[in-house]
Amino acid sequence: MELVERLSESLAALDRENLRRRRRVLDSPQGTRARIDGRDVLNFSSNDYLGLANDRRLIDAIHRCVDAYGAGSGASPLVSGHSRVHEEAEERFAAFCGLPRAILFGSGYAANIGILTVLAGPEGEVFGDRLNHACLHDGARLSRATYTRYPHLDMDALESALAASRAAVRVVATDAVFSMDGDLAPLPRLVELCERHDAWLVVDDAHGIGVVGAHGRGSLAHFGVASPRIVYMATLGKALGGYGAFVAGSGQTMEWLLQRARTYIFSTALPPMMAAAASAALTVLETDPLPVERLRERISGFRAACAGLAVPLTPSESAIQPIIVGAAERALDVSARLLERGFFVPAIRPPTVPQGTSRLRVSLSAAHEPEDLERLAHALAQSLP
Repeated sequence: MELVERLSESLAALDRENLRRRRRVLDSPQGTRARIDGRDVLNFSSNDYLGLANDRRLIDAIHRCVDAYGAGSGASPLVSGHSRVHEEAEERFAAFCGLPRAILFGSGYAANIGILTVLAGPEGEVFGDRLNHACLHDGARLSRATYTRYPHLDMDALESALAASRAAVRVVATDAVFSMDGDLAPLPRLVELCERHDAWLVVDDAHGIGVVGAHGRGSLAHFGVASPRIVYMATLGKALGGYGAFVAGSGQTMEWLLQRARTYIFSTALPPMMAAAASAALTVLETDPLPVERLRERISGFRAACAGLAVPLTPSESAIQPIIVGAAERALDVSARLLERGFFVPAIRPPTVPQGTSRLRVSLSAAHEPEDLERLAHALAQSLP
């Protein structure tokens, strides 16, 4: 069929441009060691920043919850899918982040689309950093608002755009820790601009919660910012080791989101076991300082090892340590060389990153040993052409 032939041609074009994605099958749990194609390799690809995805404390919490609540939630939250374990998790997340109320979503993608479509709308204007995650871009477009993208971290450009806007509702949306660069948004400046120009501030802290801030409380705590204009989203599937997301903010804002966000109203509720795993992860953060402390030590250790070997890292104080190599073909080649040496470091290519900025994305975990980082630094020095 002609339609299928068109797809085949498009896939062939991806192959020519070195942009086709391929899944790798892991025969092991998430962790710093992974089994791929029958080989054990050191894993530097996962967002499991605190090593909680296979932590016994979360696994035991899941087992207890399955025994009490079963496997699935059975319905959307507003029908009958909202159980006591969901309610308790929401209360704990609100307290953990220092915000009045939180609600759980099935994923960070669904949460951000829900937030932006509810807050903006055809009369609004959304302002987004050019390097925001795709879900913020998609949420802005789906909101039917005017969408204005400003250069990465350019607060002067954002201020000019806000000042020129005549929209009835203004919404600034930003990653807190940028997923492919590891740098942090200047949240104090963003709060200031939103206060001055009467705008909402939507903060996606998917890669900040559990990593930055006292006890891993996230980017708001890291910068010490607070405002009723902030709508805060963080995921449960990265540093917190499970799956899903939560959104937190003022009571009225969360109630309106609950009443109007289509990705919340028309989705089956998060499985109870994932809410239990999230609560268990919070207990770890609140009672055990070692994972967050170890992660920060690993970040410093890796950067020092790379500096000593002239491995060109970009500035990042997060668990995300990119090495920009330029062409997609080169990123794939270096990633393959590393895998041959026993290191799984993914090549990140367009459209995830801009053209000409393909990179290796090193993800660090508290569970990595210091010698793992030294070995990777040496392998990078030997594999980068």
